[in-house]
Amino acid sequence: MAAYAFGWQDVRGTPAPGASPGKGVRRTLAVLGAEAAGAPGGAAVPGAVAVELVHAFSLLHDDLMDGDETRRRRPALWKAYGAGPAVLAGDALFALAVRTVALTADGVAPAAMRRLSVALADLVRGQARDLASEGRPWLGPDAVSPREYGVTAELKTGSLLGCAVASGALLGGAGEETVHALDLMGRHAGVAFQLVDDVLGIWGDPGVTGKPVHGDLRRGKKSYPLLAALADGGRAARELSALLAESEEGAGGASFPGARGGHDPAEGGMDDARAALAAALAEAAGGRAAALAEAGRRLATARACLRAVPLDPGAADAIDDLLTRLRERTS
Repeated sequence: MAAYAFGWQDVRGTPAPGASPGKGVRRTLAVLGAEAAGAPGGAAVPGAVAVELVHAFSLLHDDLMDGDETRRRRPALWKAYGAGPAVLAGDALFALAVRTVALTADGVAPAAMRRLSVALADLVRGQARDLASEGRPWLGPDAVSPREYGVTAELKTGSLLGCAVASGALLGGAGEETVHALDLMGRHAGVAFQLVDDVLGIWGDPGVTGKPVHGDLRRGKKSYPLLAALADGGRAARELSALLAESEEGAGGASFPGARGGHDPAEGGMDDARAALAAALAEAAGGRAAALAEAGRRLATARACLRAVPLDPGAADAIDDLLTRLRERTS
């Protein structure tokens, strides 16, 4: 199952050379973190392995909780093997990640373990907040605010990106000031990554993203483009608000969709036509542009963190290039 999740094999265990192994952003950041500290990239291997294992574990559980049936243009692991085996596979990857860091040599293991533990706790908190937000209204005093979105995105996505680059620097012998600055850089980059992910979740090409079209809309996910569009106040925003409210009523008012062990997108009342209309209205109300603009601001803050400490110039330039690619990605 782990080999399937990483794109190495098909569901029968046969090598699958055409499957996608993922973007590798986290392991790349770990290696660049070590190089930024002036060490060989190989020093970061334990951290790179650990963050990839944690990322894979989170995707397995995330797909199950969200009811997403595809991942990287293949059946999600829970659809291929069943919900119970998928949970166990995720747990196994989690355990392997902890073991990898715990066995790190040269006396760095305790500090690396503390950093991974913080990231894991933040990731789980972020996912819990994200799931709970699906049952909150779109407008009114109980609605999700853009600030709350930012907190959730930093916890759910930014924590692991920050852990990746900071752990690489730690394993490369960097001091605490450098490690902290790189962690903050990764956290801001993670929010930008999530913002772009939200845009792709609504307007991305499923053939490129490997995710179901308009899946976030059907699930009632409080993504930034929709929150920003609703705040516009114009005609498109009002029409979008009415459409989302109508779909919300069809969802039955569930306050924690993930607690049911997987949310069926059909329950939300957002069929293909309504989802397409909602996407068009959100774009007309400026939601797409606002999300990309906020991603740009977050990346600017990430770059400021990158410049705040002395780093190897070549590695710093490579990290800066990676930040640009995060905003321009299409999958």
